[in-house]
Amino acid sequence: MRTLAAACVAGLVAGSSFAAAPPPQASPPNVVAPLTVTPPTAEPPKIVVSFPAAGEVIAPGALVLHITFDQKMEEAGFAFAAAPGGRMPDCLKTPRLLNDEKTFVLLCTTAPKSAYSLAFNAAPQGGFQGITGRRAAPALLAFSTNEEEGPRDLDSALKVAKLTAEDVPIATQP
Repeated sequence: MRTLAAACVAGLVAGSSFAAAPPPQASPPNVVAPLTVTPPTAEPPKIVVSFPAAGEVIAPGALVLHITFDQKMEEAGFAFAAAPGGRMPDCLKTPRLLNDEKTFVLLCTTAPKSAYSLAFNAAPQGGFQGITGRRAAPALLAFSTNEEEGPRDLDSALKVAKLTAEDVPIATQP
């Protein structure tokens, strides 16, 4: 059997009208840089959850206000201000974006028996934006306080907001 196979191969090579194929050459590597592709979305980012919730009545004191968007957000862009119908709580200047990349937290204080109303992205430019560069839809958040005893420290405010120590509203440098 072996001699028959060798004879066939020898005959094909000797009497063949086919040209010998060139030896295979190594093709260059196909290098692709690490890349995250985020498909464009037709809708701008919007707030889907907040604490306090719209219309909620909470105890006054320390407050870790938080808003969660439906898309991943840029850390640097934010805009919030007092809106008609209430005042702005006393808050730190800069909110912190949490590790989920959708939730911003902001440390504030509130007074008893007060109405608060915040506008997010009310100006025509700037403000909160998604990682795709799309500006978040404007939103309003109105809530009020009662006269009960509320949180007086950060740990208590985090607990009331159902957040953990990882979610502190103050950015810390490593």
